[in-house]
Amino acid sequence: MMTTEAGPRIAILGGGIGGLAAAAFLRDKGFHSDVYEQAAALTEVGAGLVIAPNAARLLRRLGVLDRFIERAVQMEIGWEFRRWENGTVLSAENLQDGCKRLYGEHTYTAHRADLLNALRPLVPVDSLHLGRRCVSVEFEGDQAVLRFEDGETVRPDILIGADGIHSRVRGAIVGPTQTRESGICAYRALVPARKAPAFARRHAQTLWIGPDHHLVHYPVSGGDYVNLVAFAPAGASSVESWTATATLGELLDEFDGWDPRLVELIRSADTPGRWALLDREPLDHWHRGNATLLGDAAHPMFPFFAQGAAQAIEDAAVLALCLAKDQESPLAALGRYEELRRRRTARLQEISHGRSHINHLPDGPEQQARDLAYSQADPLRANGWIYEYDPEVAVSASV
Repeated sequence: MMTTEAGPRIAILGGGIGGLAAAAFLRDKGFHSDVYEQAAALTEVGAGLVIAPNAARLLRRLGVLDRFIERAVQMEIGWEFRRWENGTVLSAENLQDGCKRLYGEHTYTAHRADLLNALRPLVPVDSLHLGRRCVSVEFEGDQAVLRFEDGETVRPDILIGADGIHSRVRGAIVGPTQTRESGICAYRALVPARKAPAFARRHAQTLWIGPDHHLVHYPVSGGDYVNLVAFAPAGASSVESWTATATLGELLDEFDGWDPRLVELIRSADTPGRWALLDREPLDHWHRGNATLLGDAAHPMFPFFAQGAAQAIEDAAVLALCLAKDQESPLAALGRYEELRRRRTARLQEISHGRSHINHLPDGPEQQARDLAYSQADPLRANGWIYEYDPEVAVSASV
């Protein structure tokens, strides 16, 4: 493998959360990387996300947690499940005290743009290449070759595919992957806080659950907005896209007859986005030659455990640690990274998939049993395997 004096030439395809996190963690370990992003600017597409303790811990290690929480909202209550027709609280968890005590960090909600803005200063300006659309990824033996719309060809020593759910790098590594229609589509929207009912402005992550539907809301952007994510049966017009839109009337129709307070919140939203959730099986491998994947390119998951961004950040941390520990054999480091990450992310893919059925039960005996189980559960402890994860411990234990 040819390397520069400063180490291997690393190309990252995709300038989203995973791509910027990878560049940041690599730089922290002394590696230079070039990030290629097809968008002309890093925009606010994507709306809200949750940063649980496992991700907050890594932002602290990067030195950006304080910058991030200037606009993030620290959660006081989580897993606040409410019944669809009248808002009865089925369960709620004290995150204000529990997260810090159990896992050393709080849980935050934020707009995706605020997380990108926290990460971006860690990537040198001359390393971030915007407006660079990759048109093909091919292999010459074990060498990945990137070709861009402007005619440039890049042959890096290491290629990291952080190019999202429609990843070109994944296609080159594993070929076409099968997708199934889940029958579910998601709507996302923002509500200005000044228009939102008081219950939605609380520092709480609230889930309204009912037959074939559920809706999640929490404040973002320093409390200036309330983020809504709603799930409903998919229609023929649903596509897998962050930029497709629906009408507010269509979203309101999905929640017709639900608690009037929730309907009031929806009515105050901006134009909602709408995308189909496509079902994908976990990959049995995600690296080939000098190329690997991270984030949604490697393990797209339903958003029902709010771990998509967190898992991309974990991927980035583990990948950088593996490359730093095995600098003489970077290709072996890519294999080690995959081995360390694949089982954990596959488990999250699987349990996120299962939650869609549980949240959408029709009223009846199963729904009543579910509600009773929620009232008796302690999800903060039950999901400790998610929140206590530490990449440094995982990599050290694998030696």
